[in-house]
Amino acid sequence: MSIKATKLLLVEDDEDDYILTSDYLEQLSSHTFEIEWVSDPKQAVKVLSENKHDICLLDYRLGASDGLSVLKQAIKNGFSGPIIMLTGQSNEALDSAALDAGAVDYLVKSEMTTSRFARAIRYALARRDVEDERLERLKAEAENRSKDRFLAHLSHELRTPLSSVLGYTELLMQSDFSKQAENELGVIYRNGKHLLSLLNDVLDLSKIAADKLELNCSDVNLDSLMADVFTLMRVSALDKGLSLRFESLQPLPLIVNIDATRLRQILINIINNAIKFTEQGEITLCAWTEFVSAREMLFFSIEDSGMGIAPEKQALIFKPFEQIADVESRAVGGAGLGLAICTELLNRMQGSIALDSAIGKGSKFIISLYPGNIKNVERSILRLDLTPNMQQKNAPCKVNGRVLVVDDLRDLRVLVGHMITSAGAKVDYAEHGKQALEKVRNAQQQGIDYDAIFMDIHMPIMGGKEATIELRKIGFEGAIIALTAATMKGIHNELSALGFNNVIAKPVDSNLLYQCLQDTLSKNNKTADVLIPPEVTHNTRFLLVEDDADAAQITQLLLESLGVETQIASSYEHCLAILKADANYDKVLLDMNLPDGSGLDLANHIKQHYPKLKRVIVSGMEPDPVKIKQLEIEQVLLKPINLALLETLI
Repeated sequence: MSIKATKLLLVEDDEDDYILTSDYLEQLSSHTFEIEWVSDPKQAVKVLSENKHDICLLDYRLGASDGLSVLKQAIKNGFSGPIIMLTGQSNEALDSAALDAGAVDYLVKSEMTTSRFARAIRYALARRDVEDERLERLKAEAENRSKDRFLAHLSHELRTPLSSVLGYTELLMQSDFSKQAENELGVIYRNGKHLLSLLNDVLDLSKIAADKLELNCSDVNLDSLMADVFTLMRVSALDKGLSLRFESLQPLPLIVNIDATRLRQILINIINNAIKFTEQGEITLCAWTEFVSAREMLFFSIEDSGMGIAPEKQALIFKPFEQIADVESRAVGGAGLGLAICTELLNRMQGSIALDSAIGKGSKFIISLYPGNIKNVERSILRLDLTPNMQQKNAPCKVNGRVLVVDDLRDLRVLVGHMITSAGAKVDYAEHGKQALEKVRNAQQQGIDYDAIFMDIHMPIMGGKEATIELRKIGFEGAIIALTAATMKGIHNELSALGFNNVIAKPVDSNLLYQCLQDTLSKNNKTADVLIPPEVTHNTRFLLVEDDADAAQITQLLLESLGVETQIASSYEHCLAILKADANYDKVLLDMNLPDGSGLDLANHIKQHYPKLKRVIVSGMEPDPVKIKQLEIEQVLLKPINLALLETLI
């Protein structure tokens, strides 16, 4: 390999000294020099100002001029390389003047045959390399800061209008207008959610590229996490007429130390891809542990019976913005970011991802991650045919009573049943509304009526709405809780009017279910008060600080639909003026980027002057968690804002 020559400028008006210096430089084995000789001081300044040399040897005596003036002018004109001053004899005052003017060293010409000359050259070049590295590092840091600011701005600018798109769509979907435009509103809402998903993928990838994506590992119930993922994805598979199976190949640790959000993201992404590219058949999810390099790792495989991936494409799909062939013609678009993000996440989780696929035979993805030290962790065969093993060992509440669970999907039916059983209630099952009616009639005849019914909405033969109407007609007075994927406020009100007492969203959140059980079965009378959406008192007041008029208006409308009186401030100063006149608010919602100041600075001001007022950051970009902790911010909401997010504030 050829060694790059060091470009050296020799400023010397004596030809003999030029020849001698060139000879000495050629004898230095550590470097190869490309020497340019200049004898005129003005020419020297001109050449040095071009800043194209790696080092300069500058004679002090240049005819009637001296090298110090050349040195000063060259540095003033931008020469950034090291300059070594050459002198005929040692002079302490001259040496100090040279160093003060910017020279990195000085040499007496008589010393050029010694190791001192070689050492001075090496040190000067080493210092130049260090300085170059420092400048490159500063440049890279400046570029990263610029990119971070751009991404933060992009996130804010995209999330803010998405808040309006999704928020107004939600309001329309719960209005009377939705009856005339239900399909169209659904299209808008689904595509808005899709845009949000793509935005999150792009920002995740950007964080990974900037090495700023952090994992939040904690002890997690593996059984509950897998139940959530399986329940969610099984619904997607059934919608396409596919089967989703889970197999636990060996006893698995019940507790693992992982970032649950990121593992869920990985599994959902890969399973969703399997569903997307499979037209018929099944998807199988398997889990096991295996020792790799003396460490026990957690493995998952996701196998489908889909189209398969050509060998030449298999490496590409793990790179950003790559998709397998014919995606456009199959109408299953995407940005091609999911698997790239999964790969990077698994690398950070000390794991990996592999693929085994063939055209026409399907694909099998195998992922691994480090679950922490699980040597002494209790293990169990994890079965998502929903045996009690997959549930928490101890429910957070204890109740008594008889409960009927009605759902046409066996997995979901038994999942909910085992949750209820773990809390102490007795459970019976029905596959559809008509069967539920028969069971309730039989129970009434025997004098052992059910205390509560958990009812799916969409079922064959008889759906949950029709069944509830009939149940109320025959005198059933117990609580009826709807299980549905449609959880917008309009749905709550509609179901309440039909006779439902509460609504639990799918996939079923165990904490919500246990709370519902406790509220329902702890009541002595069976005609429990309707628990539909969280009611707020008439005097609940929020101050919303948001400069984007559309985002402010939709957030205000959503809050007022929840019964919260909402005042809007459009700027930092506007907020202060409102608070000065009336500080009687329960919470203040602060946008991060205001036209006349920072939302975080405003949060700090409010903390100092209105310490009882709770502060919530509402932002299109993720704020610095350190600053959030320092300012004792109660909550952070990431745009786009929807009803579910706002309900958490009440």
